[in-house]
Amino acid sequence: MSFVSPLFLWYFMPAVLVAVLVLPRSWRNGIVAVGSLIFYATGAGAFTLLLLACMVVNFAAGPALEPDPWNARIQQRRRYLLLGVIGFDLSILLVWKYAGFATEQIAWFAQLFGGDFPVAELALPIGISFFTFHHISYVVDIYRGERPALRNPVSFGTYISMFPQLAAGPIVRYHEIADQLPQQRSHRLDDIAAGFPRFALGLCKKAVIADSLAPMVDACFSTPPEDMTFAIAWLGAIGYTLQLYFDFSGYSDMAIGLGRMLGFRLPENFARPYSSVTVTEFWRRWHMSLSRWFRDYVYIPLGGNRGGAAKTYRNLWIVFLLTGFWHGAAWTYVVWGVYHGVLLVVERATGRDATPSTSAARVGRRALTLALVIFGWVFFRAPDLGYAFTMIGDMLVPDFTGLSEVVEVALTNQRLVLLLVALAVFFLPAHPVTGPLLESARTKPAATLRVAVMTVGVVYAAILVATGTFSPFLYYQF
Repeated sequence: MSFVSPLFLWYFMPAVLVAVLVLPRSWRNGIVAVGSLIFYATGAGAFTLLLLACMVVNFAAGPALEPDPWNARIQQRRRYLLLGVIGFDLSILLVWKYAGFATEQIAWFAQLFGGDFPVAELALPIGISFFTFHHISYVVDIYRGERPALRNPVSFGTYISMFPQLAAGPIVRYHEIADQLPQQRSHRLDDIAAGFPRFALGLCKKAVIADSLAPMVDACFSTPPEDMTFAIAWLGAIGYTLQLYFDFSGYSDMAIGLGRMLGFRLPENFARPYSSVTVTEFWRRWHMSLSRWFRDYVYIPLGGNRGGAAKTYRNLWIVFLLTGFWHGAAWTYVVWGVYHGVLLVVERATGRDATPSTSAARVGRRALTLALVIFGWVFFRAPDLGYAFTMIGDMLVPDFTGLSEVVEVALTNQRLVLLLVALAVFFLPAHPVTGPLLESARTKPAATLRVAVMTVGVVYAAILVATGTFSPFLYYQF
């Protein structure tokens, strides 16, 4: 089930919100947990059993992972248990997401010597990367003593399977939401009033802008390599840069808005990333919940920036190699992660990770950062490395022939207008960030934007959904 499907918008979401609003406050977690499993089962089918199995293992291990200051002998047992549970979680992820990729590499290597090796073909469970990271956050936070284990399976099920963030985030670390799980809501109407505009903003981003740009982007990236030109490559790269942002930030806005309507404060995931003046800043603003997860559970345990420059660079490179691989089982994602890791190391080594002091320097660095990010998105979107390098090569050689064919097929007047509107995100200041402003601010500009989104924008988006002109969220594949 998708947030932009008629089934969700006109039946599932209203039913859950009405149930949470009218039934006793103490029923909230149960309603959310049951509703979330129904939400997941409609799209994942039998994979719901896999999710439940992971939940059972991690919930059962939780109490045994709690530190006991009066009994030092259990420390080693806790460590082994933690490693075992994390190993179990990662093994599920590795098998279902990466077995096909791994066997493809073995089969390719075997062919070099005239051998044969079967390639595994496994369907990818929806949201497996996200609920795996939620489970790891849960057991690690308990092991560290940051929060106690949950004894109530309904509360645990609410955290792991909460439908606003189950399929594509934001990645909610356990210590960020643990204190919210037992709370009884006292201002339910206020939560709905605050959360719905944020949800509406995300719906507009997705249905009005991202889905409108998708045909143009698909046309550019389906151009045969021999027909690729400078203009087509840049139109596709810029179009995808915008499509991905409005698609994924739109999902995050919808998830945060839905969470607020249910009484939960989910973490922010985007903060005008294309306004960044360095790649380092970009990663503080793009998919922030993923960056924080890798910082807390990988980068800092590896040593962070302690131990000298060489170890810091090593840790950065490892984190972004894993970040790329987390997004997908393909060399394009690996190269994309390594590419960003190299950029971050270069910025750190040269001292260019700091914000420039002059306005002119900031403008130049912002343009450079945006260009580097756009080149990186080509790897992210391309079907394979050969296609990506071909496209990037054409982006570096000015040639404006061949654009008219793509314009005639994909760039309609409506999409051209929306493309120009979407391009504004490249020039907006870094602050204020629209989502939080829309959700909570009481200023006149915020009120005006809120009315515009909830009247004109959401009505138009609903019409697009009703006519079937929507597509799955891009991050559902991760």
